[in-house]
Amino acid sequence: MKYRPTSRFLTPAMVGAATLLASCSSPPPQQPEPPRAHVAPRVEAPIAVAPQASPAMVIKTSAATTPREYRKDAAQHIYALNHDRIWKGRMPPLLYAVGVLQVEVDEKGNVRHMNWMRAPSHAPEVVAEIERTVRKAAPFPVPARMGKVVYTDTWLWHKSGRFQLDTLSEGQD
Repeated sequence: MKYRPTSRFLTPAMVGAATLLASCSSPPPQQPEPPRAHVAPRVEAPIAVAPQASPAMVIKTSAATTPREYRKDAAQHIYALNHDRIWKGRMPPLLYAVGVLQVEVDEKGNVRHMNWMRAPSHAPEVVAEIERTVRKAAPFPVPARMGKVVYTDTWLWHKSGRFQLDTLSEGQD
């Protein structure tokens, strides 16, 4: 008979010794928890967002040397402030109103005077809305190279209340 070490007796003895040694060690002492003060639930406050400057608050300067050149700067300024009211694309052949308005802008970009060259007399509400839109758009780009300027533009008005200025018009069907 051959001698074989009996691992079946040795293995359980080793497991038992390891268990005995592990059980002899004492658990780490527990730290007493510091007393908790009553803490109110955290409420997320809304983040305060600084109001963004509207394009009307940023006074731009126009490099135009003639009223015709300035008219383009003024039209772009009005479009920037009224982007949701601008008719996109070519306008339909029959418009609700067409008006020609002359606007005087001083050296600071303020509207000093408006004069209707051709008012849409059948639509007084359009006349009032155009005048309100022009006043609300002030200050206009400062006509730095001219001091003050009087420019003229044609307002093409759709019955929906959307419009185009002839200076930036995409035409009509």
